[in-house]
Amino acid sequence: MGFLYRDTFDPASLANARVLVTGASTGIGAEMAYHYAKAGAHLVLTARRENVLSGVRSKCLELGAKSVSLLVADMGSSAAREPVVEKAIAEMGGLDYLVLNHIGSTPFQMWNGDVNHTRWLMEVNFLSYIHLATKALSHLAKSRGSIIVLSSLTGKIATPFTTSYGASKFALDGFFSSLRHELAMRRIPVSITLCILGLIDTQSAMEKIRDKIAMHAYPAHDAGLAVVSAGASRVEEMYYPWYVRPLCFIRDWFPQSRAWLIQKSYQYKA
Repeated sequence: MGFLYRDTFDPASLANARVLVTGASTGIGAEMAYHYAKAGAHLVLTARRENVLSGVRSKCLELGAKSVSLLVADMGSSAAREPVVEKAIAEMGGLDYLVLNHIGSTPFQMWNGDVNHTRWLMEVNFLSYIHLATKALSHLAKSRGSIIVLSSLTGKIATPFTTSYGASKFALDGFFSSLRHELAMRRIPVSITLCILGLIDTQSAMEKIRDKIAMHAYPAHDAGLAVVSAGASRVEEMYYPWYVRPLCFIRDWFPQSRAWLIQKSYQYKA
């Protein structure tokens, strides 16, 4: 409610916007695509599964998108993602919003020593974000555009069962927060919005946390709207749902009590 109270988002501002959304086949990515479509934007959607993306495209066109193109790409492969930004710009004639949302699949479990999996996850969840943002930066500067980065509360506060995933999200925070400073110092008119999300009721998230944590999950539809709104408003950080911001604010208070509370919220017996 607090976020919505401060919100000055006008969907009309996104009419004819040129938007590239990664990880757009399901979950929050698909929901963001639908919100952009309702506003009348031009869309390029990427993911690994073309058949699922096709369904999202059909719905986006029904909702009012000016155009929708699909690019199938595996973000774990540098060669596969290399042409994504240029192809998107060729399809739309430019770029206003780069929405980085894709993630690699990772188990919700305690650290098992699998360094190779962590290396791969950093490639997908972190290095590919840098790669795409770097490719898009000069084009976004021309349009005074925006980079929207989907992150997580686990990228602000360390939690159990998310060692590799949390590391990739902490890395996103460090890189894009630093890049934001550099763009401002160089007076490059590209905004960066880092979106800090709590537990969202996507199918993948619900399957992973089953029998491990009891916490209310918030709707992906609303999370998608919050991200789209924050990006259009060019805010530096967005927190959703309501409890995420105060948690980030007090994260360094009473560290021993914080650790005890975090560990007790998980259903685990040694």
